[in-house]
Amino acid sequence: MISGSQLRAARALLDIDQRRLAELAGVSLATVQRMEASGDRVRGTLDTMTRIVQALDAAGIELIGEAQPSIGRGRGVRLKAPR
Repeated sequence: MISGSQLRAARALLDIDQRRLAELAGVSLATVQRMEASGDRVRGTLDTMTRIVQALDAAGIELIGEAQPSIGRGRGVRLKAPR
């Protein structure tokens, strides 16, 4: 699963706004806004989530899931597990 925080962090790394992510993914601005506001688990259709993930991947973002190692190189962002 992808989280709203991951989406915001990915956009920050790319230095793009919500409108640009929506354009890259071929979804509406309202969809990106809703997904980012979802919290821990982004709500959306499978097609929409796939479009967002593919757009981020094409832009050079590696989304790292819970307890998964990073397979890429370069800088990234990961939240620490809560204590």
